[in-house]
Amino acid sequence: MSGRWALAEAADGGWQAVPLAADGTAAGPVRGLSGPAEALAAAPADTRWVWQSSPEVYPRLLAEGLRVDRCYDIEVAELLLLGHEGRSGEPRSAAAALARLHKAPVPADPPPRSAVPGTQSALFEPQNTPLPLADLLEVYAEQQRRHGAAEHPGRMHLLTAAESAGTLVAAEMNRSGLPWRADVHRELLTGLLGERYAGGGQPRRLAELADEVSAAFGRRVRPELPADVIRAFAAAGIRIRSTRRWELEELSHPAVAPLLEFKKLYRIHTAHGWSWLQDWVHEGRFRPGYVPGGTVTGRWVTNGGGALQIPKVIRRAVVADPGWRLVVADADQMEPRVLAAVSRDPGLMAVAGREEDLYTAISRQGFSGDRDQAKLAVLGAVYGQTSGDGLKNLAALRRRFPLAVAYVDEAAKAGEEGRLVRTWLGRTCPPAAGGVPAGEEEGLPQEDPAEPAPAPDTAWVPGYASGPGRARGRFTRNFVVQGSAADWALLMLAALRRSLAPLRAELVFFQHDEVIVHCPAEEAEQVADAIRTAGLLAGQVTFGDTPVRFPFTTAVVQCYADAK
Repeated sequence: MSGRWALAEAADGGWQAVPLAADGTAAGPVRGLSGPAEALAAAPADTRWVWQSSPEVYPRLLAEGLRVDRCYDIEVAELLLLGHEGRSGEPRSAAAALARLHKAPVPADPPPRSAVPGTQSALFEPQNTPLPLADLLEVYAEQQRRHGAAEHPGRMHLLTAAESAGTLVAAEMNRSGLPWRADVHRELLTGLLGERYAGGGQPRRLAELADEVSAAFGRRVRPELPADVIRAFAAAGIRIRSTRRWELEELSHPAVAPLLEFKKLYRIHTAHGWSWLQDWVHEGRFRPGYVPGGTVTGRWVTNGGGALQIPKVIRRAVVADPGWRLVVADADQMEPRVLAAVSRDPGLMAVAGREEDLYTAISRQGFSGDRDQAKLAVLGAVYGQTSGDGLKNLAALRRRFPLAVAYVDEAAKAGEEGRLVRTWLGRTCPPAAGGVPAGEEEGLPQEDPAEPAPAPDTAWVPGYASGPGRARGRFTRNFVVQGSAADWALLMLAALRRSLAPLRAELVFFQHDEVIVHCPAEEAEQVADAIRTAGLLAGQVTFGDTPVRFPFTTAVVQCYADAK
């Protein structure tokens, strides 16, 4: 294990650093320093730095041209430990951890920083108060004890290390930014939406489509307002529950075609239009502000900017610098492979260890070679969705891979009963308290959040049926797979980051199962190899000795839209 040093900002504006023993206590004298550069120079290159919060500390180091190899984020650890202990929702700041340790009043966490660039200067936004080094060491030592008390201490230590590594990756990506051609983006918007009118009204094409929708209904309708559209259909004798695409497509009415086109273009206009471009793209880079572990499952989110929902047509604006390339890599069927690894189902592990499409391989195991049916069965097991032939497909999957289906069934049952449910490394789903966590439902696309999707026609299977007790079971069924996949992804990023360190290449984008590296053209193949190797290594480190492979489909392109 690499050596550890603690680094903290002193009350006088200086810095303090100290080497640490294995139990988290000081292993030498405290060094007063003028700045972090002096601290980094005093410690070995592979030191794991223990500090209060990466978002507070690491961007300042990067601004001085400094980079660290590893870190331990006190506040990340506190969040994970609180969840593991069934105390999700309690304040996770270092100050809160110290207060709990001393049985003192626990301060609330500071509110998040503003999401949109330029809305408020960071100089005036709330920030964490730096914890003195002595207090930081006290919290760190207690966290080491709590890690040791976890259900699987080794896995919990690994999860904290992986999540801390994610904070370094996020800070570096926030600084480097995704290459973005503003001129190309503007051309795309004009081609799709037409010219903008003076006064800030809707662009020409949206205005035309709105007129077509209104003409089809014989009355003025605002197609951007779901309630207005629902009333218009009702007046025409058609009852709909929402304005989601899949529901509208079932209708026979002249308003449907222009309405669907309007919805598609309106989303581009509001989410990635001219205002977005002005707010988020500067000096040829898009910097959305990545937030590692921003969801209960551990998936990342962004602090505004919609980086994780870039429409394919807008990806035309993501263009590598001259002489550089984008290496775009997608993990192949990641979640079913994770299910194989965590369930230890021999049959599914064997299938997931082959060099072929996973669903095609499964289709030969009781689905008559029908890849689509095999895929529906696997996703139905993971996401708790069955309809039509879903239960029959699930039964076939259960016969072929009984341990895999039993694994998610048990997670669903535990969720329904209000028990804690954990990923492979120990990330914990909060106890039942008002249903599925907001933003965590991974069902049908939520075009109109106020309108719930209709429940599938199902028989009772743990985590499938409707009702308050079942909603959490359906979520925890998926949580053990999706959350474990997020754990794997963190370790993949950490391994890839280390492999790229000697190169000019830089990580510039990550979402769930996709990563983009921006690199000189001559480094592209080396980067592609590094991504594949990182995926395999992460599988071994996360899940231990299994035959499961985690391959990537990679593309070396000049423009992101050409990758797939």
